[in-house]
Amino acid sequence: MNAEGEHRRASGEHRAGSDVPFLACLLVLGGTYVLLIAGMLLADLAFTSPGHLLASFASREIRYAVRLSLLSCSMTALLSLWVAVPIGYLMSRFEFRGKAIVDALLDIPIVLPPLVIGLSLLILFRTWPGQFVERFIPITYAVPGVILAQFMVACAFAVRTMRTTFDQISPRQEQVAFTLGCSRSQAFWMVVLPQTREGMLAAGTLAWARALGEFGPILIFCGATRLRTEVMPTTVFLELSVGNIEAAVAVSLLMVLAAVFVLLVVRFFARSGAYEGLRL
Repeated sequence: MNAEGEHRRASGEHRAGSDVPFLACLLVLGGTYVLLIAGMLLADLAFTSPGHLLASFASREIRYAVRLSLLSCSMTALLSLWVAVPIGYLMSRFEFRGKAIVDALLDIPIVLPPLVIGLSLLILFRTWPGQFVERFIPITYAVPGVILAQFMVACAFAVRTMRTTFDQISPRQEQVAFTLGCSRSQAFWMVVLPQTREGMLAAGTLAWARALGEFGPILIFCGATRLRTEVMPTTVFLELSVGNIEAAVAVSLLMVLAAVFVLLVVRFFARSGAYEGLRL
């Protein structure tokens, strides 16, 4: 018995020791990516200076790009939620013919190159329906086109997030509401939707952040006209094209700070209890 116990202890020690190489591989692989992210940010900080940041804010063009970026990203996030909530609910709760095709279509903006999305939008508004719309609302090479280009990409991420959110809510709760006399709309507004606050906040934040970094569709569909359709990513492109690397890096850091600020705000509301049960 003693010999058997010693053998078990020895085998247990051997198994515990064998975890070290495995954990080391995990740390090396994961740590490499984390260090690359940190290294890029530190390189940007080392390349620029507070003077470059102040000079960026002193530029009228860059101030316009910052304002337009904040406005368009906020509009895109709201529009994305407005669309993602009903689509996510329908795709999660209902089975219908052609659902697989619709599901594939919803993923196209995610897998397509952004330049292709911009080109497709440009072609769409060269057709007679697009030209009819532009008789009333100028979209191509205008501010509404910036929001539309951002929306086409960002909304796809919001839809995926909301569908996952609805999938995690048990349909049994709605069925109980039905037995108590609620219609489907009443069950949705009173039972289901209050439980999606975490998912809605995550979807809106993801859409906002994705819209902030959108470049390809905006460049193709709206151009990069100063004081008209210029947003922060196109500002980086324009400054690089004229060799003003310091300004390009300064604007890039502004984008990083904006993204970090959004994430901090989300976590602040999650921890302060402003949204009960919210944890991101």
